[in-house]
Amino acid sequence: MAGSFVAVRGKPRSSPKRSGGGGADPPLSLAMPTVADLHKTAELEKFLVEAGLYEGEEESAKREEVLREIDQIVKEWVKKVTIQKGYSEQMVKEANAVLFTFGSYRLGVHGPGADIDALCIGPSYVKREEEFFVTLYGALSEMEEVTELQPVPDAHVPVMKFKFRGLPIDLLYASVSLPVIPPDFDISQGSVLCDVDEATVRSLNGCRVADQILRLVPNAEIFRKTLRCLKYWAQRRGVYSNVTGLLGGVSWALLVARVCQLYPNAVPSMLVSRFFRVFTQWQWPNPVMLCAIENDDNLGFAVWDPRKNPRDRSHVMPIITPAYPCMNSSYNVSTSTLRVIMEQFQFGNKICQEIELNKASWSSLFEPFQFFEAYTRYLVVDIVADDDDDLRLWKGWIESRLRQLTLKIERDTKGMLQCHPNPCEYADPSIQCAHCAFYMGLSRKEGMKIRGQKFDIRGTVDEFMHEIGMYTQWKSGMDLAVTHVCKKEIPLYVFEQGCQKTRPPTPICAEQQDQSDKNDSEVCTTTASLVGQLKRKYHSVGGADVDSFKSVRRASVSPACEEASIQLHDDANFGLTNCSTSPHGSEGSTVSGNSCAAVGTIGLVDETSLPGCLMPNVENDPIRTILEQAPSESVVEKDERKLEGIESLASSNCTEFMEVAEVVAGTILTENGDIRLSGHEVWNRMHPSFN
Repeated sequence: MAGSFVAVRGKPRSSPKRSGGGGADPPLSLAMPTVADLHKTAELEKFLVEAGLYEGEEESAKREEVLREIDQIVKEWVKKVTIQKGYSEQMVKEANAVLFTFGSYRLGVHGPGADIDALCIGPSYVKREEEFFVTLYGALSEMEEVTELQPVPDAHVPVMKFKFRGLPIDLLYASVSLPVIPPDFDISQGSVLCDVDEATVRSLNGCRVADQILRLVPNAEIFRKTLRCLKYWAQRRGVYSNVTGLLGGVSWALLVARVCQLYPNAVPSMLVSRFFRVFTQWQWPNPVMLCAIENDDNLGFAVWDPRKNPRDRSHVMPIITPAYPCMNSSYNVSTSTLRVIMEQFQFGNKICQEIELNKASWSSLFEPFQFFEAYTRYLVVDIVADDDDDLRLWKGWIESRLRQLTLKIERDTKGMLQCHPNPCEYADPSIQCAHCAFYMGLSRKEGMKIRGQKFDIRGTVDEFMHEIGMYTQWKSGMDLAVTHVCKKEIPLYVFEQGCQKTRPPTPICAEQQDQSDKNDSEVCTTTASLVGQLKRKYHSVGGADVDSFKSVRRASVSPACEEASIQLHDDANFGLTNCSTSPHGSEGSTVSGNSCAAVGTIGLVDETSLPGCLMPNVENDPIRTILEQAPSESVVEKDERKLEGIESLASSNCTEFMEVAEVVAGTILTENGDIRLSGHEVWNRMHPSFN
């Protein structure tokens, strides 16, 4: 940890009562580790050290020094604001702010280069909008140590992002109802939530949740080692990303903490294996909880409760935070991404069974997921801006709404067409302008054998583009296209960047091609580039590069979009169009966001006569093939052979909530409800309230 000023803790208090999905249920096993378990744990820890997951003493010392400097900066900032507001000398003398850390740093599982999540708590008269995002922002912008300063006041949790002496910082602010913040401020007390708005509650809860997790696990050090291991596994397998609808850091911490409660005497190697065993059998949407859900009628904040909140009933993978007000940390997960997560849990469970039988090593568990080998069709969200600063802002806005594209596709195809968002970003190193891209794998819902059915998602993409076009900080040069590519059209540098990374991917991204392979006569090649400055280098199988430079921003009408049947081996025929789409319309047009729906009709037809050399279907992809193999029996303790205990635990989990909630499979979760925008508004008239 970085010193007492960033990990201020109040007087110790008893842990919350555990209930439901938490510790009211007895542990599944009290078994102590065997000699073999200890040996496997030593091997696992050695592997994690060699993988570079631990930072050195020099970097740790730098983190602590940086946090001390930021702590001093916010203290001086509050005193200056107090003086500017004309308070007495005594008030100026007592004026104070305290700094807390949360997230991976607070939990003690951060790695080299990881960002630091910090929360500044200030007095009631120092406001977020007027002071934090204005005067503190101004002070930071003048410091040489501060780079890449990016305020995000409209985020779900308002944040100031920047680098301080090269270390990435996410700084939140909470103004509590106290005129003076004491140096020993206790953030765990419920009274800190009095007379604050919901944005402040969300800002405070990061620290409160982290502290509660550490209180509720049987052994904090074993929890840290296990969590570090499973975070790395999730990053390698492509399921670590809250923003794209997968699981973020808090959710992974809660899942690991729950397994630690179920096996209180286990060591990390045992807990990793039990983690996959438990959650491959968990009966979602029954919630995972570490303790009873608290309800405080005096404070009146909404807590997760599907009996009262219809939105909560649509959550497909609820993982509930332990601090009041209890929330679902995984509300972003959709039916598509739940499928992806569960497939990876099955993969992890299979490998762990082989490790227990000495048929595999730990390195097998951490093999990276071959995203670009798993599907035959992909959507590509291609982003461009005039410079790196604009790209960082524009990309952040688009990335925060990518999950909406997944949800809309699920909604408009009734769940039959599923998306797998890749949390990594890619960029063509041969292109100098600021650009990046995200990829999403497309697959038919498992078990669907309907022949000849087609899905036209052009309107879906058009709706998504309109929502992206509501960005109030849009600048000239910011542009976007959503297009499709088939597996053989993926550029080579994507594989190089995606397959060689051993750490969580940094923001880099790939541009995608706008034209099909010249040899593929059945694919529509009507194309338009993002903007004239971004050259599309299409890396075909034969190595030919095709440049396409028709700016969508200069097109006054939508280019003609033709449908084409693109043959796949999985009896799915994807008829897609290769037309770029601009979110903000063309320069010479009065219509915004109507360049062209980038994706056309997707058809599922009978292709039983296709030759066997074509692409394998998603039901025969590498992941699913592994999952369908009969796993070997695990070597476990005698009292753990009755795995139905896990199933009964999950089935009875939180029954007081789920007895009323009817959760329908395939329900589409949207954070703000179903959003359907009609019409094509002029860019400068779009309402910022949707931002």
